[in-house]
Amino acid sequence: MTAPLIDPFARAISYLRVSVTDRCDFRCSYCMTEHMTFLPKAELLTLEELDRLCSTFVGLGVEKLRITGGEPLVRKGIMTFFRAMSRHLDSGALKELTLTTNGSQLAKYATELADCGVKRINVSVDTLDPAKFAEITRWGRLPQVLEGIAAATAAGMKVKINAVALKGFNEDELFSLAEWCARDGHDLTFIEVMPMGDMGEAQRIDQYWSLSDLRARLEERYTLQDLPDRTGGPARYVRLKETGQRIGFITPLTHNFCESCNRVRLTCTGELYMCLGQEDMADLRAPLRASADNAALTTAIRSAIARKPKGHDFDYTRQKVAGQMTRHMSHTGG
Repeated sequence: MTAPLIDPFARAISYLRVSVTDRCDFRCSYCMTEHMTFLPKAELLTLEELDRLCSTFVGLGVEKLRITGGEPLVRKGIMTFFRAMSRHLDSGALKELTLTTNGSQLAKYATELADCGVKRINVSVDTLDPAKFAEITRWGRLPQVLEGIAAATAAGMKVKINAVALKGFNEDELFSLAEWCARDGHDLTFIEVMPMGDMGEAQRIDQYWSLSDLRARLEERYTLQDLPDRTGGPARYVRLKETGQRIGFITPLTHNFCESCNRVRLTCTGELYMCLGQEDMADLRAPLRASADNAALTTAIRSAIARKPKGHDFDYTRQKVAGQMTRHMSHTGG
């Protein structure tokens, strides 16, 4: 019952991303519609159920746990969950507990997160222009996010900035984003916009900025040195020789990263997605609630991992969005 999770392509599953809520205090245009209909709170797993599910995965060899949303820090009582998960860090079973956040609540929770053993976090910042930030997030305020990042740094956490590459929106900020991160000691990762959610095909193609093009522009100013670094995620990294900083590229469209995929995603309702870019999922809420014993739950997890596909089918070629997922990113959890 405690044998590690191995998928059909001999990949060990050691990384679980967990959405604790589909709700968010921003409405980023590439992630969700402005007038989202969120799940009734009664449908969400309780924090105790999330604890039990995550602990079961840890018992099956998961060593990295990333908490996502929506915005995870808007979930009521969320620090209770982080404190519970920290026991797995203390035991050594869990190697890393981390989260991806929009930064809006970091000033409030940074010290407590650090006390729970969170050593590094990802914060989404697509622009350093306050007006453009308000435009892309619809409801967000850049000063609040920058205050949160400062609080996280002061608490001793390493901050990595995630920036979605958006054609015609932040192309002109490529160097300013890189220089800001270099100055403040943050790693930076650029992400190609993914065809997730019913956002309209034309909008997706209009937003799509290939990271091959972005990298070529960086090379106009900097010397890029490819790095062998792997952090358990899909990013490929370079170092800018002139600044010494590390920059990552997540390229689900121009360079499929599936061959080394070691992760699965759990939604806030107990759906397990074995691939971000496939619709197949397993319902873990039913076996979780059917019995206080974990035997049926463990069987359901193993059965799901046995169906994990080789990769996704995202494609923007020929001016058509292929492999599009109807669910929003906020549903799956990043």
